[in-house]
Amino acid sequence: MSDGKFGRRDLLKRAAAVGAGVAAASAGLQSAVAQDAAPAGEAMPMVPKRKLGKTGEMVPVLLMGGSQKFDPVFDKMLHRAYKLGMNYIDTAESYANGQSHVTLKPFIEQVGRKNLWITSKSGMFGGSGPGTVAMYRDAIMKEFDVLGTDYIDAYFFHGLKHTECLEPEYIKFADELKKSGKTKYFGFSCHDGNVVDLMNKAAKLGGDAVNMIMFRYNFTMYGDVELNKAMDACVAAGIGLLSMKTQSSVPQDNEMVKKFQSENFTLHQARLRAALEDERITASVSGINNMQILMENTKAVTTAKALTAKEMIQLHQYAAQTAEYSCRGCTHLCETKVASDLKIGDQLRYLMYAECYDQRSEAQQLYAKLSVSERNFHSVDLDDATKACPQKINIRGRLEKARALLA
Repeated sequence: MSDGKFGRRDLLKRAAAVGAGVAAASAGLQSAVAQDAAPAGEAMPMVPKRKLGKTGEMVPVLLMGGSQKFDPVFDKMLHRAYKLGMNYIDTAESYANGQSHVTLKPFIEQVGRKNLWITSKSGMFGGSGPGTVAMYRDAIMKEFDVLGTDYIDAYFFHGLKHTECLEPEYIKFADELKKSGKTKYFGFSCHDGNVVDLMNKAAKLGGDAVNMIMFRYNFTMYGDVELNKAMDACVAAGIGLLSMKTQSSVPQDNEMVKKFQSENFTLHQARLRAALEDERITASVSGINNMQILMENTKAVTTAKALTAKEMIQLHQYAAQTAEYSCRGCTHLCETKVASDLKIGDQLRYLMYAECYDQRSEAQQLYAKLSVSERNFHSVDLDDATKACPQKINIRGRLEKARALLA
Protein backbone atom coordinates (compact mmCIF):
# COMPACT_ATOMS: atom_id res chain seq x y z
CA MET A 1 0.00 0.00 0.00
CA SER A 2 1.08 3.64 -0.41
CA ASP A 3 3.06 5.55 2.22
CA GLY A 4 1.11 6.70 5.26
CA LYS A 5 -1.56 4.05 4.87
CA PHE A 6 -1.84 0.63 6.41
CA GLY A 7 -3.85 -2.55 6.44
CA ARG A 8 -5.18 -4.52 9.36
CA ARG A 9 -2.15 -6.76 9.71
CA ASP A 10 -0.03 -3.67 10.40
CA LEU A 11 -2.33 -2.49 13.18
CA LEU A 12 -0.48 -3.80 16.21
CA LYS A 13 2.90 -2.69 14.88
CA ARG A 14 1.67 0.77 13.99
CA ALA A 15 -0.47 1.18 17.12
CA ALA A 16 2.68 1.27 19.24
CA ALA A 17 4.16 4.05 17.13
CA VAL A 18 1.18 6.27 16.45
CA GLY A 19 2.14 9.89 15.89
CA ALA A 20 0.91 13.01 14.20
CA GLY A 21 0.30 12.60 10.52
CA VAL A 22 -0.29 8.82 10.53
CA ALA A 23 -3.17 8.10 8.17
CA ALA A 24 -5.31 4.99 8.41
CA ALA A 25 -6.97 4.83 5.03
CA SER A 26 -7.34 1.96 2.62
CA ALA A 27 -6.02 3.04 -0.75
CA GLY A 28 -8.42 0.74 -2.59
CA LEU A 29 -11.53 2.01 -0.85
CA GLN A 30 -10.35 5.62 -1.05
CA SER A 31 -9.80 5.54 -4.80
CA ALA A 32 -13.05 3.71 -5.39
CA VAL A 33 -14.97 6.38 -3.48
CA ALA A 34 -13.35 9.06 -5.59
CA GLN A 35 -14.18 7.27 -8.84
CA ASP A 36 -17.82 6.72 -7.87
CA ALA A 37 -18.57 10.31 -6.92
CA ALA A 38 -22.25 11.16 -7.15
CA PRO A 39 -23.64 12.64 -10.36
CA ALA A 40 -24.98 16.18 -10.17
CA GLY A 41 -28.13 16.32 -8.10
CA GLU A 42 -27.52 13.12 -6.14
CA ALA A 43 -28.10 13.45 -2.40
CA MET A 44 -25.30 11.00 -1.64
CA PRO A 45 -22.31 9.56 -3.51
CA MET A 46 -22.79 6.17 -5.12
CA VAL A 47 -21.54 3.11 -3.24
CA PRO A 48 -18.11 2.33 -4.72
CA LYS A 49 -17.27 -0.97 -6.41
CA ARG A 50 -14.41 -3.43 -6.29
CA LYS A 51 -13.31 -6.32 -8.48
CA LEU A 52 -14.47 -9.75 -7.28
CA GLY A 53 -11.46 -12.07 -7.42
CA LYS A 54 -10.51 -13.41 -10.82
CA THR A 55 -14.12 -13.21 -12.06
CA GLY A 56 -13.39 -9.65 -13.11
CA GLU A 57 -16.91 -8.64 -12.00
CA MET A 58 -17.28 -5.26 -10.32
CA VAL A 59 -19.60 -5.39 -7.32
CA PRO A 60 -20.57 -2.74 -4.75
CA VAL A 61 -18.54 -2.82 -1.53
CA LEU A 62 -21.79 -2.81 0.46
CA LEU A 63 -24.21 -5.67 -0.19
CA MET A 64 -27.87 -5.85 0.79
CA GLY A 65 -28.50 -8.73 3.17
CA GLY A 66 -31.77 -10.47 2.38
CA SER A 67 -32.47 -12.23 5.67
CA GLN A 68 -35.81 -10.50 6.10
CA LYS A 69 -39.28 -10.00 4.64
CA PHE A 70 -39.59 -7.03 2.29
CA ASP A 71 -42.61 -4.96 1.31
CA PRO A 72 -44.09 -7.03 -1.54
CA VAL A 73 -45.80 -4.02 -3.12
CA PHE A 74 -43.05 -1.40 -3.15
CA ASP A 75 -40.09 -1.65 -0.79
CA LYS A 76 -38.74 1.88 -0.37
CA MET A 77 -35.54 0.70 1.30
CA LEU A 78 -34.63 -1.69 -1.54
CA HIS A 79 -35.32 0.98 -4.16
CA ARG A 80 -33.29 3.56 -2.26
CA ALA A 81 -30.38 1.12 -1.90
CA TYR A 82 -30.58 0.35 -5.62
CA LYS A 83 -30.38 4.06 -6.49
CA LEU A 84 -27.27 4.33 -4.32
CA GLY A 85 -25.57 1.57 -6.32
CA MET A 86 -26.35 -1.41 -4.08
CA ASN A 87 -27.56 -3.71 -6.82
CA TYR A 88 -26.20 -6.88 -5.14
CA ILE A 89 -28.72 -8.77 -2.97
CA ASP A 90 -27.62 -11.69 -0.83
CA THR A 91 -30.53 -13.99 -0.05
CA ALA A 92 -31.32 -17.63 0.71
CA GLU A 93 -34.34 -19.85 0.32
CA SER A 94 -34.48 -20.30 4.09
CA TYR A 95 -34.39 -16.59 4.96
CA ALA A 96 -37.46 -15.26 6.76
CA ASN A 97 -39.09 -18.68 6.42
CA GLY A 98 -39.03 -18.35 2.64
CA GLN A 99 -40.49 -14.84 2.64
CA SER A 100 -37.22 -13.26 1.51
CA HIS A 101 -37.54 -14.88 -1.93
CA VAL A 102 -41.28 -14.29 -2.17
CA THR A 103 -41.08 -10.59 -1.32
CA LEU A 104 -37.97 -9.96 -3.45
CA LYS A 105 -39.72 -11.14 -6.61
CA PRO A 106 -41.79 -7.93 -7.10
CA PHE A 107 -38.69 -5.78 -6.63
CA ILE A 108 -36.80 -7.82 -9.22
CA GLU A 109 -39.64 -7.26 -11.67
CA GLN A 110 -39.75 -3.53 -10.90
CA VAL A 111 -36.06 -2.78 -11.55
CA GLY A 112 -35.35 -5.53 -14.09
CA ARG A 113 -33.46 -8.77 -13.55
CA LYS A 114 -30.48 -7.75 -15.68
CA ASN A 115 -29.85 -4.77 -13.39
CA LEU A 116 -29.33 -6.89 -10.27
CA TRP A 117 -26.76 -9.30 -8.89
CA ILE A 118 -28.50 -11.99 -6.87
CA THR A 119 -26.69 -14.51 -4.72
CA SER A 120 -28.71 -17.28 -3.12
CA LYS A 121 -27.79 -20.15 -0.88
CA SER A 122 -28.98 -23.54 0.25
CA GLY A 123 -27.67 -25.99 2.75
CA MET A 124 -27.51 -26.21 6.55
CA PHE A 125 -29.57 -29.36 6.16
CA GLY A 126 -29.06 -30.47 9.74
CA GLY A 127 -27.57 -33.69 10.95
CA SER A 128 -23.99 -34.36 11.90
CA GLY A 129 -22.62 -34.92 8.39
CA PRO A 130 -22.40 -32.92 5.17
CA GLY A 131 -25.43 -32.60 2.93
CA THR A 132 -25.31 -34.80 -0.16
CA VAL A 133 -25.00 -33.49 -3.69
CA ALA A 134 -28.58 -34.63 -4.26
CA MET A 135 -29.73 -32.43 -1.38
CA TYR A 136 -28.05 -29.38 -2.86
CA ARG A 137 -29.40 -30.19 -6.33
CA ASP A 138 -32.96 -30.48 -5.03
CA ALA A 139 -32.60 -27.31 -2.97
CA ILE A 140 -31.35 -25.04 -5.73
CA MET A 141 -34.14 -26.02 -8.11
CA LYS A 142 -36.62 -24.41 -5.71
CA GLU A 143 -34.89 -21.05 -6.02
CA PHE A 144 -35.85 -20.00 -9.51
CA ASP A 145 -39.64 -20.11 -9.56
CA VAL A 146 -39.99 -18.30 -6.26
CA LEU A 147 -37.54 -15.56 -7.26
CA GLY A 148 -39.01 -15.30 -10.73
CA THR A 149 -35.68 -15.78 -12.51
CA ASP A 150 -34.12 -18.54 -14.56
CA TYR A 151 -30.62 -17.92 -13.19
CA ILE A 152 -28.80 -16.54 -10.16
CA ASP A 153 -25.48 -14.75 -10.36
CA ALA A 154 -23.86 -16.81 -7.64
CA TYR A 155 -24.89 -19.94 -5.78
CA PHE A 156 -23.51 -20.65 -2.31
CA PHE A 157 -23.40 -23.69 -0.10
CA HIS A 158 -24.97 -22.10 2.96
CA GLY A 159 -23.23 -22.04 6.35
CA LEU A 160 -20.75 -24.69 5.29
CA LYS A 161 -19.47 -26.78 8.18
CA HIS A 162 -17.76 -29.68 6.42
CA THR A 163 -14.66 -29.62 4.23
CA GLU A 164 -16.04 -32.78 2.59
CA CYS A 165 -18.42 -30.48 0.68
CA LEU A 166 -15.42 -29.30 -1.34
CA GLU A 167 -14.57 -32.77 -2.58
CA PRO A 168 -14.62 -33.47 -6.37
CA GLU A 169 -18.25 -34.64 -6.59
CA TYR A 170 -19.49 -31.36 -5.11
CA ILE A 171 -17.23 -29.21 -7.29
CA LYS A 172 -18.42 -31.18 -10.32
CA PHE A 173 -22.01 -30.34 -9.35
CA ALA A 174 -21.08 -26.66 -9.09
CA ASP A 175 -19.41 -26.77 -12.50
CA GLU A 176 -22.53 -28.37 -13.98
CA LEU A 177 -24.65 -25.54 -12.58
CA LYS A 178 -22.36 -22.96 -14.19
CA LYS A 179 -22.29 -24.74 -17.54
CA SER A 180 -26.09 -25.04 -17.54
CA GLY A 181 -26.46 -21.29 -17.06
CA LYS A 182 -28.35 -21.70 -13.77
CA THR A 183 -25.61 -19.74 -12.03
CA LYS A 184 -22.60 -17.76 -13.18
CA TYR A 185 -20.44 -18.35 -10.14
CA PHE A 186 -20.10 -20.71 -7.19
CA GLY A 187 -18.94 -20.28 -3.61
CA PHE A 188 -19.91 -20.85 -0.02
CA SER A 189 -20.62 -19.03 3.21
CA CYS A 190 -19.13 -20.05 6.55
CA HIS A 191 -19.07 -18.73 10.08
CA ASP A 192 -18.21 -21.67 12.33
CA GLY A 193 -14.94 -22.80 13.83
CA ASN A 194 -13.50 -24.37 10.68
CA VAL A 195 -13.44 -21.25 8.50
CA VAL A 196 -9.66 -21.49 8.12
CA ASP A 197 -9.81 -25.15 7.03
CA LEU A 198 -12.52 -24.40 4.48
CA MET A 199 -10.66 -21.40 3.07
CA ASN A 200 -7.38 -23.29 2.80
CA LYS A 201 -9.06 -26.14 0.94
CA ALA A 202 -10.81 -23.68 -1.38
CA ALA A 203 -7.50 -21.95 -2.10
CA LYS A 204 -5.99 -25.26 -3.20
CA LEU A 205 -8.93 -25.80 -5.56
CA GLY A 206 -8.39 -22.33 -7.02
CA GLY A 207 -10.52 -19.40 -8.09
CA ASP A 208 -11.93 -21.17 -11.14
CA ALA A 209 -13.52 -23.87 -8.98
CA VAL A 210 -14.50 -21.70 -6.00
CA ASN A 211 -15.17 -18.19 -7.22
CA MET A 212 -16.07 -16.50 -3.94
CA ILE A 213 -16.35 -17.02 -0.19
CA MET A 214 -18.50 -15.17 2.33
CA PHE A 215 -17.14 -15.54 5.86
CA ARG A 216 -17.32 -14.10 9.35
CA TYR A 217 -14.74 -11.31 9.51
CA ASN A 218 -14.55 -8.24 11.69
CA PHE A 219 -12.21 -6.03 13.70
CA THR A 220 -11.86 -8.63 16.47
CA MET A 221 -10.00 -11.03 14.15
CA TYR A 222 -7.07 -8.97 12.90
CA GLY A 223 -4.56 -10.80 15.08
CA ASP A 224 -5.64 -14.28 13.95
CA VAL A 225 -2.48 -15.46 12.18
CA GLU A 226 -3.96 -18.61 10.66
CA LEU A 227 -7.00 -16.75 9.34
CA ASN A 228 -4.76 -14.13 7.76
CA LYS A 229 -2.71 -16.83 6.05
CA ALA A 230 -5.88 -18.47 4.72
CA MET A 231 -7.17 -15.14 3.42
CA ASP A 232 -3.86 -14.47 1.67
CA ALA A 233 -4.00 -17.92 0.08
CA CYS A 234 -7.52 -17.31 -1.21
CA VAL A 235 -6.62 -13.93 -2.66
CA ALA A 236 -3.54 -15.43 -4.34
CA ALA A 237 -5.81 -18.12 -5.83
CA GLY A 238 -8.15 -15.49 -7.27
CA ILE A 239 -11.06 -16.13 -4.89
CA GLY A 240 -13.20 -13.11 -4.08
CA LEU A 241 -13.70 -12.56 -0.35
CA LEU A 242 -16.89 -11.15 1.16
CA SER A 243 -17.13 -10.33 4.86
CA MET A 244 -20.16 -10.77 7.07
CA LYS A 245 -20.86 -10.30 10.80
CA THR A 246 -18.78 -7.12 10.66
CA GLN A 247 -20.34 -5.79 13.85
CA SER A 248 -19.05 -8.74 15.91
CA SER A 249 -21.35 -9.82 18.73
CA VAL A 250 -21.20 -7.20 21.44
CA PRO A 251 -24.58 -5.99 22.77
CA GLN A 252 -25.46 -2.45 21.73
CA ASP A 253 -25.88 -1.35 25.36
CA ASN A 254 -22.39 -2.51 26.34
CA GLU A 255 -20.34 0.13 28.15
CA MET A 256 -17.55 -0.07 25.55
CA VAL A 257 -20.06 0.86 22.86
CA LYS A 258 -20.87 4.08 24.70
CA LYS A 259 -17.21 5.03 25.12
CA PHE A 260 -16.21 4.98 21.45
CA GLN A 261 -15.13 8.45 20.30
CA SER A 262 -14.85 9.66 16.71
CA GLU A 263 -15.43 12.90 14.86
CA ASN A 264 -16.42 11.11 11.65
CA PHE A 265 -17.98 7.72 12.43
CA THR A 266 -20.42 6.07 14.77
CA LEU A 267 -19.13 2.82 16.23
CA HIS A 268 -21.43 0.92 13.87
CA GLN A 269 -19.90 2.74 10.90
CA ALA A 270 -16.36 2.28 12.17
CA ARG A 271 -16.80 -1.47 12.52
CA LEU A 272 -18.17 -1.75 8.99
CA ARG A 273 -15.50 0.52 7.57
CA ALA A 274 -12.74 -1.41 9.35
CA ALA A 275 -13.58 -4.62 7.49
CA LEU A 276 -13.56 -2.82 4.14
CA GLU A 277 -10.26 -1.09 4.81
CA ASP A 278 -8.71 -4.53 4.54
CA GLU A 279 -7.73 -4.53 0.86
CA ARG A 280 -8.35 -8.28 0.61
CA ILE A 281 -12.09 -7.87 1.21
CA THR A 282 -14.13 -7.17 -1.91
CA ALA A 283 -17.37 -6.30 -0.11
CA SER A 284 -19.31 -6.64 3.12
CA VAL A 285 -22.85 -7.94 3.40
CA SER A 286 -24.99 -6.02 5.85
CA GLY A 287 -28.30 -6.87 7.46
CA ILE A 288 -30.08 -3.62 6.61
CA ASN A 289 -33.67 -3.67 7.81
CA ASN A 290 -34.58 0.00 8.04
CA MET A 291 -33.81 3.26 6.28
CA GLN A 292 -31.70 4.62 9.13
CA ILE A 293 -29.24 1.71 8.96
CA LEU A 294 -29.17 1.97 5.17
CA MET A 295 -28.16 5.62 5.27
CA GLU A 296 -25.68 5.07 8.11
CA ASN A 297 -23.99 2.22 6.25
CA THR A 298 -23.84 3.98 2.90
CA LYS A 299 -22.36 7.05 4.52
CA ALA A 300 -19.67 4.85 6.09
CA VAL A 301 -18.53 3.48 2.74
CA THR A 302 -18.96 6.58 0.57
CA THR A 303 -17.12 9.13 2.68
CA ALA A 304 -13.61 10.03 1.56
CA LYS A 305 -12.54 10.07 5.20
CA ALA A 306 -10.80 6.98 6.49
CA LEU A 307 -10.47 5.56 9.98
CA THR A 308 -7.75 7.31 11.90
CA ALA A 309 -5.06 5.56 13.90
CA LYS A 310 -6.83 6.72 17.08
CA GLU A 311 -10.07 5.11 15.95
CA MET A 312 -8.33 1.88 15.01
CA ILE A 313 -6.63 1.72 18.40
CA GLN A 314 -10.03 2.14 20.05
CA LEU A 315 -11.40 -0.74 17.98
CA HIS A 316 -8.43 -2.87 18.98
CA GLN A 317 -9.01 -2.09 22.66
CA TYR A 318 -12.72 -2.63 22.23
CA ALA A 319 -12.09 -6.08 20.73
CA ALA A 320 -9.82 -7.09 23.61
CA GLN A 321 -12.15 -5.85 26.33
CA THR A 322 -15.32 -7.41 24.89
CA ALA A 323 -13.93 -10.78 23.80
CA GLU A 324 -16.19 -12.53 26.31
CA TYR A 325 -19.20 -11.67 24.12
CA SER A 326 -17.64 -12.61 20.80
CA CYS A 327 -18.49 -16.22 19.91
CA ARG A 328 -16.29 -17.42 17.04
CA GLY A 329 -18.46 -20.43 16.26
CA CYS A 330 -15.76 -22.94 17.23
CA THR A 331 -18.33 -25.43 18.48
CA HIS A 332 -15.92 -28.34 18.08
CA LEU A 333 -14.25 -26.99 21.21
CA CYS A 334 -17.25 -26.38 23.46
CA GLU A 335 -20.07 -28.64 22.29
CA THR A 336 -17.89 -31.74 22.43
CA LYS A 337 -17.45 -31.07 26.16
CA VAL A 338 -21.13 -31.51 27.03
CA ALA A 339 -23.01 -34.80 27.37
CA SER A 340 -26.13 -33.65 25.53
CA ASP A 341 -27.44 -32.38 22.19
CA LEU A 342 -27.04 -28.77 23.36
CA LYS A 343 -26.41 -26.31 20.53
CA ILE A 344 -24.23 -23.65 22.11
CA GLY A 345 -22.99 -21.99 18.92
CA ASP A 346 -26.42 -21.70 17.31
CA GLN A 347 -27.96 -20.15 20.40
CA LEU A 348 -25.15 -17.60 20.75
CA ARG A 349 -25.42 -16.74 17.05
CA TYR A 350 -29.16 -16.14 17.33
CA LEU A 351 -28.54 -14.01 20.41
CA MET A 352 -26.08 -11.97 18.35
CA TYR A 353 -28.75 -11.37 15.70
CA ALA A 354 -31.08 -10.00 18.37
CA GLU A 355 -28.58 -7.96 20.38
CA CYS A 356 -26.34 -6.58 17.65
CA TYR A 357 -28.19 -6.66 14.33
CA ASP A 358 -31.72 -5.61 15.34
CA GLN A 359 -33.13 -8.92 14.09
CA ARG A 360 -34.93 -10.13 17.19
CA SER A 361 -37.96 -11.50 15.35
CA GLU A 362 -35.82 -13.55 12.99
CA ALA A 363 -33.68 -14.73 15.91
CA GLN A 364 -36.77 -15.86 17.80
CA GLN A 365 -37.95 -17.87 14.80
CA LEU A 366 -34.58 -19.60 14.49
CA TYR A 367 -34.42 -20.26 18.22
CA ALA A 368 -37.89 -21.80 18.13
CA LYS A 369 -36.74 -24.31 15.51
CA LEU A 370 -34.21 -25.80 17.91
CA SER A 371 -35.42 -28.94 19.65
CA VAL A 372 -35.90 -29.02 23.41
CA SER A 373 -32.70 -31.00 23.88
CA GLU A 374 -30.78 -28.56 21.66
CA ARG A 375 -31.98 -25.59 23.76
CA ASN A 376 -32.05 -27.03 27.27
CA PHE A 377 -28.93 -26.22 29.29
CA HIS A 378 -30.20 -26.07 32.87
CA SER A 379 -29.29 -29.64 33.77
CA VAL A 380 -26.13 -29.69 31.64
CA ASP A 381 -22.65 -29.41 33.15
CA LEU A 382 -21.05 -26.52 31.25
CA ASP A 383 -17.82 -26.20 33.23
CA ASP A 384 -15.58 -28.00 30.73
CA ALA A 385 -17.24 -26.25 27.77
CA THR A 386 -16.63 -22.87 29.38
CA LYS A 387 -12.98 -23.73 30.09
CA ALA A 388 -12.53 -24.78 26.46
CA CYS A 389 -13.80 -21.45 25.08
CA PRO A 390 -10.84 -19.39 23.77
CA GLN A 391 -12.92 -16.21 24.20
CA LYS A 392 -13.62 -16.96 27.87
CA ILE A 393 -17.36 -16.57 27.33
CA ASN A 394 -19.64 -17.13 30.29
CA ILE A 395 -21.58 -19.76 28.37
CA ARG A 396 -24.30 -20.33 30.94
CA GLY A 397 -24.85 -16.62 31.36
CA ARG A 398 -25.13 -16.05 27.63
CA LEU A 399 -27.48 -19.01 27.18
CA GLU A 400 -29.62 -17.56 29.97
CA LYS A 401 -29.72 -14.26 28.05
CA ALA A 402 -30.66 -16.08 24.83
CA ARG A 403 -33.51 -17.84 26.62
CA ALA A 404 -34.76 -14.57 28.12
CA LEU A 405 -34.72 -12.71 24.78
CA LEU A 406 -35.69 -15.42 22.36
CA ALA A 407 -37.85 -18.05 24.05
